[in-house]
Amino acid sequence: MIIDKISLGQFKIYGLRDGYFYLDGGAMFGVVPKTLWEKKSPADQHNRIKLGLNSILIKTGKGLILVETGIGTELDKKFVDYYSVDRKPGLVGALKELGVEVEDIDFVINTHLHFDHCGGNTYKNAEGEIVPTFPKAQYIIQEGEWENALHPSYRERQSYLTHNFLPLEKYRCFQLINGDTEITEGVEVLLAPGHTSHHQCVKVHSEGKRLFFLGDLVPTSAHVGLSYIMSYDLYPLETLENRERFYEKAIEEDWIVAFNHDPEHFFGKIRKIKNKYTFEPLSEQ
Repeated sequence: MIIDKISLGQFKIYGLRDGYFYLDGGAMFGVVPKTLWEKKSPADQHNRIKLGLNSILIKTGKGLILVETGIGTELDKKFVDYYSVDRKPGLVGALKELGVEVEDIDFVINTHLHFDHCGGNTYKNAEGEIVPTFPKAQYIIQEGEWENALHPSYRERQSYLTHNFLPLEKYRCFQLINGDTEITEGVEVLLAPGHTSHHQCVKVHSEGKRLFFLGDLVPTSAHVGLSYIMSYDLYPLETLENRERFYEKAIEEDWIVAFNHDPEHFFGKIRKIKNKYTFEPLSEQ
């Protein structure tokens, strides 16, 4: 299902959704009291909030770049029930509705390797082997993130599922990069640590227009306020510093921002009103 699409200079950018899942609202908003965050994201009977599994597809005229692959298909019943995962039609189905086949993707960019961001990197084929979903793509991952995923701390152990990324090494279809890097003309990754130590965001630019995919730096529009930082973030002070840094640039240059987990808004803009950062939905273009 196409969630949204915009023109960015000569580029077309499509918002796609692998589905939805639910996480604990208190963990998602950290030190912010429930009486405040629930006004933005109502909780269910289990204190969980609904989150989108969002990706963007960038069509540059020279190639197709997919950012994030959602939660994927290799989920057991206990996992699906625990997170109330709902995948219809899933990311591959959404791409097909655009007329895009998995073989058409040139690059896949993962902001980091937690299961809800790279689960669709791979799938189980008819022979029962876990293989890359996008067989002709180069998967772009920060080297430090790759090392952390292979040797996770106790706190992160459950967030990294090796079947989502280890097969990429076997099939030699990934690139490990270090720091800010141009992936292809008009598309670059920028380090934005905080959620993980090597989390990266994606900046897209064409003809003076810019879009910034936030990843888990700012997971939803409800998290735009500086205090709304997840308990899942390993380095919350770095999250805070990077938010301020990118917010100011986004306001100065009028960036469009894209959210990784917002269940309703895919695109929007950051504004500053009375020294507070706010979210402004993107009007139709």
